[in-house]
Amino acid sequence: MKRFPVWTVFLAFISIASVSFSQTSTFILIRHAEKDTSAAGSTMMTADPPLSQQGFARAQNLPDQLKAFTPTAIYSTNYTRTKTTVMPLATKFHLETRLYDPKKLEDFAKDLLQMKNATVVIAGHSNTTPQLANLLIGEKKYSNLPDDVYNQYWIVTVTDGKAEAKIITY
Repeated sequence: MKRFPVWTVFLAFISIASVSFSQTSTFILIRHAEKDTSAAGSTMMTADPPLSQQGFARAQNLPDQLKAFTPTAIYSTNYTRTKTTVMPLATKFHLETRLYDPKKLEDFAKDLLQMKNATVVIAGHSNTTPQLANLLIGEKKYSNLPDDVYNQYWIVTVTDGKAEAKIITY
């Protein structure tokens, strides 16, 4: 029987333990689906329009689009269009949609980064979604989305404090 030096056994144990204790969280950042711009005042900054028919269809498709993920939490701004966008996903996973303040993105990002081994879906807006991605990765990489872009989302993966992001177009 071959005997291994104690130090090699110790190094093997440390290697296995470090892999086992790795902390990874995934943040899926989406812009709300298409809003109904025919509603009175819908293009004003203070407006809270519902989703258009196309937007409802996109929201209904969200669970299929994100089928590779099992969210542990879902967040939305307190607007009809963002809450309605994630409603089918929240319903599928029996999760309550939590609200966050888009005016306090830095604090929200810090709170998110404290989560360990979580999968979190966050619905935001054309300006807040890319800003949040930037805050999570720690660099200014993404700019605001054009008003007519609703078909992309970010997947931000944070493993042991190191963040990576990729944009998915669907």
